[in-house]
Order: sequence, then C-alpha cells, then structure tokens
Amino acid sequence: MGRYTLEQTYDQPTVFRMTGAAVLAVRLILGWIYWGGGTRRFIYAPKKLDPHAHSWMANKLQGGMPGALFGLNHVLSHILQHPALVYWLLVLVSAAELVSGLGLILGVLTRACAGLSIALSVSLMLVFGWQGATCIDEWTMAASTFAMGCTVFVAGSGSWAIDSWLVRRNPHLADAAWFHWLGSAPFTARETEGWGKGLAIIAAVFTLVSYNYYRGSIYTKFHGGPVSPGKHHISLSQAILHKDGGVTVLAYLDGGTPAVPSHVVAVIVKGPHGVVESWKGKALEEAAKRHIKNIYHYNKFKPGLFGLKAKMGAKAWITLKPTTAASIGGGRYTAVFENINGKRFDTEATRP
Repeated sequence: MGRYTLEQTYDQPTVFRMTGAAVLAVRLILGWIYWGGGTRRFIYAPKKLDPHAHSWMANKLQGGMPGALFGLNHVLSHILQHPALVYWLLVLVSAAELVSGLGLILGVLTRACAGLSIALSVSLMLVFGWQGATCIDEWTMAASTFAMGCTVFVAGSGSWAIDSWLVRRNPHLADAAWFHWLGSAPFTARETEGWGKGLAIIAAVFTLVSYNYYRGSIYTKFHGGPVSPGKHHISLSQAILHKDGGVTVLAYLDGGTPAVPSHVVAVIVKGPHGVVESWKGKALEEAAKRHIKNIYHYNKFKPGLFGLKAKMGAKAWITLKPTTAASIGGGRYTAVFENINGKRFDTEATRP
C-alpha cells in the first residue's frame, strides 16, 4: 500500500468534520468540568465566593500555598494578606472557568476556550498538584484537562458547534486569521500534524516531569513529595524565650492534608537542665487564648479541644504565658510543638 497524505485521501472540510466528531466527547466533558466549577460558585453554591462564609474559596487557596511551585507560594502569601486581591482573583478564575466551559460546550471560539482551559490546568497543577493523601488527585485533574485542552485545540470543533454554524453563514470567516486561531477554522494537514505532535510532546513532559517531582517513580525512586499531602508538618521559627519562662514563636502548618485540621496537644520549652515550661491540653488552650496573631484571615491557628488546632496553610505568632515561675539562665533553649500523632517539631529559642 503506497504512502499518502490527508489531502490525497480527504478534502480539508471532511477531515475537519471527522476530527471534530472524534473529539466531540472530549470537548463536551472538558467544557462541563469547567462550566461545573464556574456555575457552582456563581449559581449553585455562591457562598464559595462569599468572604464571610465557611466555604469561602480563599481557605482552599491558602491550603494549596505551602506546596505551590516556582515561588508562587510567596505570591499567594502576599495576595492572601490583601482580602480585596483574594476576592477579585477568585472571581476572575471562576469567570474564566465559566467562559471556557460554556465556550467548549457550545463550540464558540473553540480554540480560544481550549487555550484558556490549558492555562487553567497549568494553574491548577502549579498550586494544587501536590495534594491528595492517598493519590495525587489534583495532579490527575490537571494532567487530564491539560491533555484534553491540547486535543480540542488541534482538532477544532467540527460541525457540531456554533463556530461551524458561523462559518456556514459567513464563509469569509474561514479565511480570517483571528478566527483560524481563536475560533475553529480547519487546520491544514501540516498544521494538524505539527501542532498535534508539538502539543503531545509538551503534554507528556508536563505530565511526567510534574509526576516525578511530586511522587518520583519515573527517573527517581518513589517518594512522598517535597511537601507531604498526608502527614501534617509544622515549621517553627523566630522563637523568643521571655525572662518569665513564656515563649513567642512563629508557627506555620506547611504540610499535610487540608481535609482535617492539625492538633497541637503540647508545647514544651527545654533548657540545658531539662524542661523549663510546658503547656498541655486544656492548659495550652487557655494559655493561647487572646495571644495568637494569625498572619492570614482564613485558615488559622486557634485554641481547640486538645490544645491548639490549625488548618492547612495557617501561619501565626503564638505567645504562651508561663504557668509557673521559671528561672532562665544561660545555655541553649528549644521550643517544641507536639501534635496529636506524637510527632514533634522544634526550633531554637533566643532570649531578648
């Protein structure tokens, strides 16, 4: 059987209809994924965009901050300290999901909407790709929608779309450069092959490199990721030991699942001759009341049933007043936090 090209077998409009029909299910489901996300926030569950509601999306954004890539954790930290920026960012992202989803479902400006879905997938991967205690759920979503967006961009909308209807009513659109790249005019065989191969390579690199970073198993051994999605971790820093035995420390819950809070059941100050001061359970809860200064407005460190509790991404200055008269001499002192699972986190405490 001899070699042949697409042009020799089918005319360009026929190929366009065939590829559009082949990826119709992909286009509709990708559109529904983003349309569903946008409508939940604007129509069905508007409290997700209500800064005063428990389900306010800023909590999720803060929960993804510790594992965000390429320095985005610092960008998010800045945004989260400015409520107006948080609100408009979440509204903008939700609107982008709504527009992208509806455009893909209806097949209007199909390639522009596919490109927007790709950008949303990249954003999801960079901020939330590390999450998932038993499997990396957000990575799976981002990798899948990225590949789906690439497929729809190359294939176009086919006949079952408003773009196709517009071209039938206005044939000159098929030759317009803007409609070719933003709408859904047929690609030539060379464009289809070139963009298809190029985006396939990009999708493979995007998927495999991100997976290896989060879990390994490709060119390194399996690992739990640079930020654990399952085991809570508390970073302590800038601890100051007061003359009366009290302590002030900056605590940051920067690892673990956002599904449940982390519980700190004991805080201990150790010195050269053993324990100087300790707070446990109810005593810890009472000592922390009115002495916690949270950095962010959303996920916070708070007094809890077992001592202190915090949701993912919480960061706060915590000051604990002494319960006994302590003698602070020379030597090295350490502040220790112990969580409900018995894991301990510590940092050196300096004296003023």
